[in-house]
Amino acid sequence: MPPARLLYGKPVAEAVLGEVRAGVTALREKGVVPSLATILVGDDDASAGYIRIKQRQAAELGIRSPHTHIAAAGTQEQLSEAILAYNADPGVHGILIQYPVPGHLDYDAALSLVDPGKDVDGMHPVNLGRLAIGLPGPLPCTPAGIERLLAFHGVPVAGRDVVILGRGATLGRPLALLLAQKRPTANAAVTVVHSGVPDWARHTRRADILIAAAGVPGIIQPEHVKPGAVVIGGGVRYEGRRLLPDVDERCAEVASAITPRVGGVGPTTVAMLFHNVITAAERS
Repeated sequence: MPPARLLYGKPVAEAVLGEVRAGVTALREKGVVPSLATILVGDDDASAGYIRIKQRQAAELGIRSPHTHIAAAGTQEQLSEAILAYNADPGVHGILIQYPVPGHLDYDAALSLVDPGKDVDGMHPVNLGRLAIGLPGPLPCTPAGIERLLAFHGVPVAGRDVVILGRGATLGRPLALLLAQKRPTANAAVTVVHSGVPDWARHTRRADILIAAAGVPGIIQPEHVKPGAVVIGGGVRYEGRRLLPDVDERCAEVASAITPRVGGVGPTTVAMLFHNVITAAERS
């Protein structure tokens, strides 16, 4: 079997960001400056680095990026006040609370306070509910990025067997809802398997498209993949700064197409975040 085609995320992200730039231009012509507000609690180096990356990208796109930094010992009340202030500011179109927050704070309670119309992560309970019943709203960024990646690379999804390994709230569950919806880039037969399914590999081996969303390094091995399948590595874990993907690189010997170890789904996630910001600004 020839080597698997690599499904890079960078060209997908560039296409999405091209749409974002066009949206920024159109909004500015109407006197609207799109704005993404970020909130960071604590001094975690990785989290602070993610905020800086998003701020640089926002500046490059012409999007304002007001920021609130709360000390690591900050209270739930301080976090709530920051969220409510951005909710009330008509000049702010999107709000991002950098995850994780320190252990003494309740992230879910904070997220629930965010105005659903400004929830650019697409993870507010209202927006996940809208996704579940097929109503328009901001989509979770990684699932939306995966749908875009498959469409960009010409991978047919409609009518095919898609198996997702992992049922997490940020990836597996919303992705299953998204890819089952009735439209040309979705409309699949979707199966979700997880640690509660003893013989999960029985399902992955029949998948036309296998999506790893477990966050368990190397859980997908070549013997878990149907020859000729498309394999998407969505789940990762970090060991220090080293990225540990769910999909073993040897799966490329079995798959017809596969995301690379680095530069697959990641770039599309960030692009879809800014796509959500522009959509929120247009709605406002």
